[in-house]
Amino acid sequence: PEFLRPDGETAHRHRDEYVRHCGKNAERRERGQAVIYFDHAATTLQKPPVVGQAMLAALQTAGNPGRGAHEPTLHAARIVYDTRTALAELFHAEDPACIAFAANATQALNTAIGGLLSPGDHVIATVCEHNSVLRPLYRLREQGVQLSFVGVDDRAILRYEQFEQLVRPNTRAIVVTGASNVTGHATDLPFVAQVAKKHGLLLLVDAAQTAGSLPIDVQALGIDVLCFTGHKGLMGPQGTGGLYVRPGLRVAPLVVGGSGVHSFAEAHPAEMPTALEAGTLNAPGLAGLGAGVRWLLEQGVEALHTREMALTRSFWEGVREIPGVVLYGTLAAPRAPIVSLNLAGEDSARVADALWEEYGICVRAGAHCAPQMHRALGTVEQGVVRFSFSHQNTEAEVQCAVKAVRALALEE
Repeated sequence: PEFLRPDGETAHRHRDEYVRHCGKNAERRERGQAVIYFDHAATTLQKPPVVGQAMLAALQTAGNPGRGAHEPTLHAARIVYDTRTALAELFHAEDPACIAFAANATQALNTAIGGLLSPGDHVIATVCEHNSVLRPLYRLREQGVQLSFVGVDDRAILRYEQFEQLVRPNTRAIVVTGASNVTGHATDLPFVAQVAKKHGLLLLVDAAQTAGSLPIDVQALGIDVLCFTGHKGLMGPQGTGGLYVRPGLRVAPLVVGGSGVHSFAEAHPAEMPTALEAGTLNAPGLAGLGAGVRWLLEQGVEALHTREMALTRSFWEGVREIPGVVLYGTLAAPRAPIVSLNLAGEDSARVADALWEEYGICVRAGAHCAPQMHRALGTVEQGVVRFSFSHQNTEAEVQCAVKAVRALALEE
């Protein structure tokens, strides 16, 4: 839960409710009652069994990758390399060495943004961005980096003509989300990539909501840096993520230190992926991530996305005619499996609380760390209730959610 309201005042009630909700969750499990989980845009809950199995095996067998020549450390190094290889295949990267690991997409984005931009550079971003993009950019703005933001129209779709209009002589990069974590609208990356290529700009993509959920070909799109997290569409555990860096592009590291190589050099190694991986890697977490990615490759991202979108459309169609329900965005736009709504003027947190307490449905309410998107939607005070779907969900669960929204709307 978000313990801070949009106006910045501490909501102690939310902390109390969070504690109570944890208790209710335990009670539901004890009574054998189903929990319907529609919060996959925050973290995918139901992982393929192979993910946990791989993590447990690594905990018991993996040493420190790249820090020796005995079997436990070599085994850990193989785990790390195999996960790089799986991700390179998933993203169509040129080489596994293009993949560097981080703790999450936030760390990856801080690395890329801070490692590529300098005072005097101009950057184009969008109002759809998450704070993991916005706050690193705002910090750089204090150091002399200039920012411009592409807006959205009345359907919450990016005004793509503004990308070209905002280009300046000192523009260095375009930073965009793969899909809004509020509306679910996917960014037209081929269009943005064309603008970037035309003007010789770097293209950085935040794929937190799209990696593993939508097909991504970094070479075909001309993406210079792709930042991803492991615990959402990639089916991996929390504490995993990373970034793809185009060959030949050097990103200054966010962290320097031990690398297992060139120990007597004063400077951190410049070769990828070591350049961006100071310190001991999370071998058990990466074992789980690798298992999740290989599972995705076996299933096919396109096939899984088709299932997710069928659930998304079913929910959208089920709630759109309910009196008092306000939907954000449009189902016609290419999208991630996300639907955000409100019930008339009701506080989104109260709706999310009722969905959980009365129906056992897990959603996320509030600002979703995307302040500019909420300003554009006019939902700064109210927030939105976000339903996010996975191929692990069922049509029966969707229909339960539709009935719950209808019942709550009728109470208003």
